[in-house]
Amino acid sequence: MPSLAENPKAFYDYELIEKYEAGLVLQGFEVKAIHEHMMSLKGSYVKILGGELYLINAHIGAFQPANTPKDYDPTQTRKLLINKKELLHLFGKTQEKGLTLVPLRVYTKGPRIKLEFALARGKKKYDKREKIEKEQVRRDLRKL
Repeated sequence: MPSLAENPKAFYDYELIEKYEAGLVLQGFEVKAIHEHMMSLKGSYVKILGGELYLINAHIGAFQPANTPKDYDPTQTRKLLINKKELLHLFGKTQEKGLTLVPLRVYTKGPRIKLEFALARGKKKYDKREKIEKEQVRRDLRKL
């Protein structure tokens, strides 16, 4: 499962609770652009709107700008395909205070393009500092 796009800030800014997988509804030229690593998950998020799951603010560049439709918006909202049982579970969980859905990476699974996202809780500033200190101690021990 080669990764096509990743969101490294998600691991730093959020405490991941549960991971999920969803299919993406895309147009043909968007699929080609993603295979060429022209996608960014920076600043994107997953939201439940009208009983369906959507990826919001993910940037997919134009594969061939001359052949891309004139009204194409690279950051448009894209629908995610997920099991209804999982959707109802996620809807209940996101109603809890402090929990959100964060995209982690986009990858291929056979001929399909999938999005891995997680139910997450935002970290506080002191949690981030503790993690940085632990990493530094581990590096120092490794050097010795």
